[in-house]
Amino acid sequence: MHGVSALTTTTALTALLVLVASWLLIGALGLVQSNRIGWVARTLFPLGALVALGVAGMGAMSLGTGFAAQTGVLAFGLPDMPFHVRLDALSGFFLLLLGSAGAGISIFAAGYFRHGEGTAPGLLCLQYHVFLASMALVVLADDAYLFMVAWETMALSSYFLVTTQHRIPEIQRAGFLYLLMAHVGALALLLCFGVLHGGSWLMTFDSMRAATLSPAWAAAAFLLALFGFGAKAGLVPLHVWLPEAHPAAPSPVSAMMSGLMLKVAVYGMLRVSFDLLHAGPWWWGMLTLAVGLGTALFGAVFAAVQTDMKRLLAYSSIENIGLIFAALGLALLCYAFNMRLLAALALTAALLHALNHALFKSLLFLATGSVLHATHERSLGKLGGLIRRMPWVAALALVGTLSLAGLPPLNGFVSEWLLLQAFLSTPSIPHAFINMIVPLGAAVVALTAALAGYVMVKFYGVIFLGQPREPSLMQAHDAGWLERVGLAWLALGCIFIGVFPQAALDAIAGVTQTLLGTVVQRGPAPWWIAPVAQAQASYSGLWLLLGMAGVIAMMFVLVRRMYHGRVRRVPPWNCGYPELTPRMQDTAEGFGQPIRHMFGPFFRMEREVPAADDPAPRYRIQIDDHFWHGLYLPLARIVGWLADALSMLQRGRLAVYLMYSFLTLIVLLVFVL
Repeated sequence: MHGVSALTTTTALTALLVLVASWLLIGALGLVQSNRIGWVARTLFPLGALVALGVAGMGAMSLGTGFAAQTGVLAFGLPDMPFHVRLDALSGFFLLLLGSAGAGISIFAAGYFRHGEGTAPGLLCLQYHVFLASMALVVLADDAYLFMVAWETMALSSYFLVTTQHRIPEIQRAGFLYLLMAHVGALALLLCFGVLHGGSWLMTFDSMRAATLSPAWAAAAFLLALFGFGAKAGLVPLHVWLPEAHPAAPSPVSAMMSGLMLKVAVYGMLRVSFDLLHAGPWWWGMLTLAVGLGTALFGAVFAAVQTDMKRLLAYSSIENIGLIFAALGLALLCYAFNMRLLAALALTAALLHALNHALFKSLLFLATGSVLHATHERSLGKLGGLIRRMPWVAALALVGTLSLAGLPPLNGFVSEWLLLQAFLSTPSIPHAFINMIVPLGAAVVALTAALAGYVMVKFYGVIFLGQPREPSLMQAHDAGWLERVGLAWLALGCIFIGVFPQAALDAIAGVTQTLLGTVVQRGPAPWWIAPVAQAQASYSGLWLLLGMAGVIAMMFVLVRRMYHGRVRRVPPWNCGYPELTPRMQDTAEGFGQPIRHMFGPFFRMEREVPAADDPAPRYRIQIDDHFWHGLYLPLARIVGWLADALSMLQRGRLAVYLMYSFLTLIVLLVFVL
């Protein structure tokens, strides 16, 4: 770094830039002794976790009352286009999210990565920390130039992380699909920023805030942003890369992509829609709401029928991103009708669910990494009974499972409860059509939450409960101490926000105050929240937890008194069949069968059913995505046909290529002159 010349350089912004540079330095140090796993994993990754804690701390500082936005100019970039950075409440919240979840992932990664085929440990360390630094720079960027440079660096570094085992053909295909979708989305964002400057040709966000756009151009910028950020976040139908990239990547990388990178896309959508475009007409909110609800339901339904544990979590991420965008759409809708308090409630639900998802989804992806290391299996059909062999992982994964299922008193319940409260308040919107349509969103959210609970019963029950389905599972071992620390950090975050939700709402208040000019109401006490009115709806995670603990303790005492401490152990009921085997347990396919029947039109299914007299009966079912076969494969064929048609221009003769350049120059001169 040549130096920082600041317009308003202050301690917090300077400290954050130093921390981001520290991530880059840690990554570079991995190349010093690239093949020493002790140096890379046991030394550099814990240092990266400490830097992440520092980033989280600086982000939390920017959310305090009285904090003014801080800006600066870096001596990088082009001569007349340096990099601009900005720290405000919105960027500070996402830095808090990035640092708090990133610290747990980095500690886990310190115990997870081992010698093996594929990328060398030192190079993996460089890619990992460049990925973290680029996400932080996206959040800090205050001009389109730095934003796009950091955005593309984030895409490229994550691509190399996804293709760590680059010799495997399936991983190569998954990496190509991810990189293709990332660049299609980046092209849309580049066009979006081209519209936002409004003819000034100034790429700073300040100039875009001051630009006056016609309604048509503002709508074009919003739609391009929704497409570009939606492609990175995984909105349907731009979701196809998630179920391929997450299983291909190492588990800490999957946790970062799902828990952190998807939230960077949410940040970008918030920055463009509420800050640079100052919100807009009501149909912006309706479109975002519809896309979000459709994505949420789609992800939940597809997660329910998966038999690969990482693909299941990938579709679950699609579901949760859909809920976040649904809340964002509701906030845009309410803001368009000048209903600031209701918009603040919906935006609070979106931000809180983004933070919650970063914690519990990272926790679950890391838990699957421990299971994968211990069993070398990703298929749910070959797992089971691991609670006895991996009690630490099972206990901590249970926290993430219950959080994702939206059960109190954990954090997933709080954000979904806030979103439902926002939907239930929509009848006050002064628009007859919206009053009829939007409350249906509450039903979709409730259905999605119920399906998420169903999916988590399947996920946890098939992996950890019952009997081992394969003899090799008897050799499974629990996670190491560094992995346990990483998992415990994320689990504690889930518990803390669930029990003390007002702490998270206080952090989010700075964002809603900055973007909307108001905040949700505080509860009567630090452990109570009452976002609309105390008489209408209130919640206390602490009192609920104490009540649950009291009921359990009371039942324990009553049982001890009634039975005088006697314990009688008997074998479980075997349905009258004495020769039970692990193969008789309910399978992942069995869990998904009711969903396949009820939501059949969602799936493209191919069945192979044996006949009654088949001497070698075989049953097979393959479930595919309609969007893949109905949209992407035909589009790929069209692109291939066009490429073949245009290949005639490639004559291999220099004179012909010079003629093309000359004709292009003539055409451009005609347009310019």
